[in-house]
Amino acid sequence: MKDSLIRVGITQGDINGVGYEVVLKVLEDSRILELFTPIVYGSAKIALFYRKQLGLQPIPFNIIRNADDARDGVVNIVNVVGEEVQAVPGEATVEAGRAAYAALQAAVADNNDEKIDVIVTAPINKNTIQGEGFHFAGHTEYLAAAFKGEPLMILASDKMRVALVTTHLPVKEVSGKITKESIVEKLQIFNDSLIRDYGIVKPRIAVLALNPHAGDNGLLGTEERDVIVPAIEQAYGEKISCFGPYAADGFFGASMYEKFDGVLAMYHDQGLAPFKALAMDSGVNFTAGLSAIRTSPDHGTGYDIAGKGEASEASMREAIYAAIDIFRNRESHEERTANPLRRQYFDKSKDNVVLDFSKDD
Repeated sequence: MKDSLIRVGITQGDINGVGYEVVLKVLEDSRILELFTPIVYGSAKIALFYRKQLGLQPIPFNIIRNADDARDGVVNIVNVVGEEVQAVPGEATVEAGRAAYAALQAAVADNNDEKIDVIVTAPINKNTIQGEGFHFAGHTEYLAAAFKGEPLMILASDKMRVALVTTHLPVKEVSGKITKESIVEKLQIFNDSLIRDYGIVKPRIAVLALNPHAGDNGLLGTEERDVIVPAIEQAYGEKISCFGPYAADGFFGASMYEKFDGVLAMYHDQGLAPFKALAMDSGVNFTAGLSAIRTSPDHGTGYDIAGKGEASEASMREAIYAAIDIFRNRESHEERTANPLRRQYFDKSKDNVVLDFSKDD
């Protein structure tokens, strides 16, 4: 287990949104520095601008050039943008997009070099961040290209965990992406994450239908009969405790999510709309299935309230806590499963138990 404080890399996100506000509100309580070492990838100048703009408490910034120089007990800031970059609260600008990408790129590099343990990302504008080096639909897709593994978007709170088969797609394209193979793959990743990242021994997963009333026996669509049910049957045969498909409206309306450890939704708004209605302030976006740990608050840039002091920091705080918990859960899981018992079998001719030494340690 890691003895020193966990190093949490926090990216600034869109400098014209509420990113700095929620980060600074979390970090102004110095007691939180006893739990982890924050390394903010952004701009000390812009951080100071927002601290003054919002009238927040002074924060002891340690301005560094590299994460190697980070110190415990203070808020470390790695300057990744030039002094000429200006924050314009509430405005969507190309300059802000470039600054967001610079922070994300630096944090990913340091994570790969093991200079930080986890990444927590402040919200970005998916349009303005587009440019050289970033041609992705969002954080999830970018991180999938940067790290090993297959990504799975999970929205988690103390009420429920919702994962998605498809993420940032136009609705008209969703049905074509819902295949037996994709559902089984997502169920496998989800099940593994619930065990490894959340410490659940035998997860129970609910699978939502795609069509209203779960297709009504083919009257309102055949995806349930032809794709989703066969996928559930295959995954169940692989010892994944998954059930469904459930019509989404009745499932959430009857609070059936309380009976499961996770819910697999077919598309973005099917899962995220009810999730955010129930857990907007406390929800966390976690990218499961990757070699790296990345979380973020479950809200966007909030241009309409940027720089006004109205943004809640609760989701950002929960995102940091979640990243730390997942890091510790993974360490614990790896320790528990590092040296499994060797296989034993009976040698009938000798009437005793013989160890199988066919595999090296």
